[in-house]
Amino acid sequence: MLRPGSKCWRGNGVVRPARFAYNRLMAEGPDIARIAALIGDPARANMLLALLGGKALTATELAGAAGVTLQTASAHLAKLGDGGLLAQRKQGRHRYFALADDTVGAMVEGLMGFAASRGHLRHRTGPREPELRKARICYDHLAGDYGVRMLDSLVARGAIEVHDEALVLTEAGADAVIGFGIDLASLKSSRRPLCRSCLDWSERRSHMAGSLGKALLSLFLDAGLARREAGSRVVHFTPEGERRFALMFPSS
Repeated sequence: MLRPGSKCWRGNGVVRPARFAYNRLMAEGPDIARIAALIGDPARANMLLALLGGKALTATELAGAAGVTLQTASAHLAKLGDGGLLAQRKQGRHRYFALADDTVGAMVEGLMGFAASRGHLRHRTGPREPELRKARICYDHLAGDYGVRMLDSLVARGAIEVHDEALVLTEAGADAVIGFGIDLASLKSSRRPLCRSCLDWSERRSHMAGSLGKALLSLFLDAGLARREAGSRVVHFTPEGERRFALMFPSS
């Protein structure tokens, strides 16, 4: 046992440093140190941020995003893949990399919010930052001010209920989603969660992820009411898209 004020752990007649017990506890359960180490490398962090836009990229493209050679990028990608953060797909002679699933995107977005809340910013405010804060892609759903406004509006009208951090689509919400023209039955049959809370790094509040979050963004993209900026996560709404968004998700 560890006596109060003692720096040694006593058990079975053997005296061991107190940190032995701590290390033994750390050896059991989820290995957060491994995930932290994978994300903590600047080159690998930049790769994950590049993939946060939801598009699959080649090793060459990710090497450019990370500012490293192709050989170095390949080593980093192998580590991220082994850690369960990336998935890859081969098409023809090319191999493409993407985030393993939306939970990886939510984790990265959450870390960005935490870093920003502690003042850990890697760059000064630039011309593109206001656009990123307004509307952007987070893996495959809408983030930024517009993403938070969307969720707030659905909650205010009773379409979504919030239970702790869980989001639940109500019967009224189901009717509203179907009214938007979304195939709700298809979304519910998917193995992916229907709706899930995702911490927004710029707003420091939640927006909606999950298959419903993706479907709501797709409504605007597929109809030409919004478009993604090439080489960026920024989402631009057309004037008609702005009007439709305000009608579908009015501010309370």
